[in-house]
Amino acid sequence: MSYVAGVGIVNCDLLYSGLTRLPAEGEELFARGFDMQLGGGVPAVMIHLKRLGVPVQFSTFLGRDRFSRFARTQLKKAGVTFQNLYHGSGMPVNVTSVAITPNDRTFLSYRDEVVITDAIKEKIYEQFRGASIVRMHNALYDVYAKLKRENPDICLVMDTGWNETMSLETFEQYLEIADYYTPNCKEALKLTNTQDPSRAAEVLSHYFETAIVKLGAEGCLMRRGGSEEIIPAMPGIEAVDATGAGDAFISGFIYGLYHHYPVRDCICFGNITGGECVRSVGCLSSGLTEAQLLATAKALYGNLCVG
Repeated sequence: MSYVAGVGIVNCDLLYSGLTRLPAEGEELFARGFDMQLGGGVPAVMIHLKRLGVPVQFSTFLGRDRFSRFARTQLKKAGVTFQNLYHGSGMPVNVTSVAITPNDRTFLSYRDEVVITDAIKEKIYEQFRGASIVRMHNALYDVYAKLKRENPDICLVMDTGWNETMSLETFEQYLEIADYYTPNCKEALKLTNTQDPSRAAEVLSHYFETAIVKLGAEGCLMRRGGSEEIIPAMPGIEAVDATGAGDAFISGFIYGLYHHYPVRDCICFGNITGGECVRSVGCLSSGLTEAQLLATAKALYGNLCVG
């Protein structure tokens, strides 16, 4: 059976909601809401895909600390199986305090360093060999290049996340072997050193047959064959928290790829799963089953989603 694979750090989010502003230095504010949940990244993508009925396998890094124990419990509840690659004594889980204000989110994070050794890379490679789709990680180029050489049909989906130093030069080798890249507007503009999402999509089209730039509440820009289209977002969404929306989008997008839908339809699925995510606080509070996704796609996009 084919499956979707990936590797990534588990994020544990401490979510402070109901804040009207951030505290000044030396000031204490009380949030109206608090929760601890698994955060975004590859593990969140795998949980979303599992909810959608897609077989998944992934690797992560869990220690003996309290947050790793919490993560194990939550992953077990989600019904996903994983390969643990960590054997150290530190805290490999990323712990993030998330302050959610009406306009945005602010993050403060900590974790101990995780070293990706050649032995770990070999374990990841062996796990990925049977996958039909791989959600890429930024530090494993040689693994992905080897996979592509061995199986040119494997689909590599790239999502860089935000980085102050990101550029075409720093990510070019990944762009050249990836099949799809799903940046948000801020990431696309930074990576391509442009000021406009259309121009960013044009630059990315030098690497991808279909260039994608997520536009938040405006939907998603798709450039293909020299033509552009904005595929609208879900209407009537009251956004509570945008944490994890990118991971939810890529889950819906990969769902479509896994079931061989046209790329445009995959974006429609991503718009739906991303839109559903922002309805609640946290990355995984809101999610869809496969039946709910297909019913929503039919209602919103009609014949855009076929199959």
